[in-house]
Amino acid sequence: MVGGKGREDRGAAGGARPGTPPSSAILDTAFRSAYRTTPHGETPLDRARRRALLKIVRSSATVTRHLRLAIRLAIRPGLTEFDRALIDRRLGAGRLARAERRVMRAVERIRGLSVEEQRLLRKESNRTEFAESVRRFYGRLASFTREVDPDLRFLAEVARFRKDHPVLDPGQPVVTVAGFPNVGKSSLVARLSSATPKVAAYPFTTVAIEVGHADLGFDRLQVLDTPGVLNRGRAMNPSEVEADAAVSRAATVILFVLDPTGSCGYTLAEQEKLLERWRNEVPGIPIIEVETKADVGPGTGRRLAVSAATGEGLDTLRAEIRRILGALPPRPTVGSTDETVNAL
Repeated sequence: MVGGKGREDRGAAGGARPGTPPSSAILDTAFRSAYRTTPHGETPLDRARRRALLKIVRSSATVTRHLRLAIRLAIRPGLTEFDRALIDRRLGAGRLARAERRVMRAVERIRGLSVEEQRLLRKESNRTEFAESVRRFYGRLASFTREVDPDLRFLAEVARFRKDHPVLDPGQPVVTVAGFPNVGKSSLVARLSSATPKVAAYPFTTVAIEVGHADLGFDRLQVLDTPGVLNRGRAMNPSEVEADAAVSRAATVILFVLDPTGSCGYTLAEQEKLLERWRNEVPGIPIIEVETKADVGPGTGRRLAVSAATGEGLDTLRAEIRRILGALPPRPTVGSTDETVNAL
């Protein structure tokens, strides 16, 4: 039954038809498992009691296993503070924490209910009472499980969201490449790391965070390519929200890219306002300022000039990244929140 186990390990709710409440799939799986019980006993009455006990034990164990699995699928692998910030900003602040708490509370209630019903069942003396005990338990089990349908749906949404986003190693440094749209961030990331971001001559080419890795004398330097940000505060679109989270929650070093040529469609003064905002909001994170597109036109002379097209300035930029990272005290870049996973 290897195939059957694999389907169950993915979560009964995950295989439900569109529009079907997650609880329905979980309860169907639990009741089928309970129905297949084959108890042993010395007398027919003994076997009937054991069958009723096994139905309670199996159904409760199956439901709690799938509820815990729903949480694990949402928060593995290695959910970090950055991941939580990203989820909060894109899917709703505090919703993941609330869903985890509610589902775990349902697990605790079902466990307590199972223990209590088993205790009562051992005192009952005939088949009618056994059957009534199982019906009573099934009803309350179904009620507790259906109460967390919204939370199960949200956890499934989080799991899908995380599949489409990069996984960061919390123990390794992160260089977050940031700036306005179309200033050359993705081209620069492609030259610095293993990432292969889409590059095009129009704004908002990058619509989600991408991660690559670079060998600058570190075991695993992570380079984040972020969507462009227009410095418009609460009016940010979803892609800008991701970039803002990457800067404030993931970065060990911020590589801020400015286009002094104006070909990006934004003035240098506009870009410098965003730079100043992040200087104020994340004062503890080093910022490396570079002026890109050095092959297109002259820069201001106030910052390192680089060109992803010709490679100009890239060796100097790599050396500066090495210098800054080497001077920082060792610390986790993005704190892992695996305590919840371990509790499951």
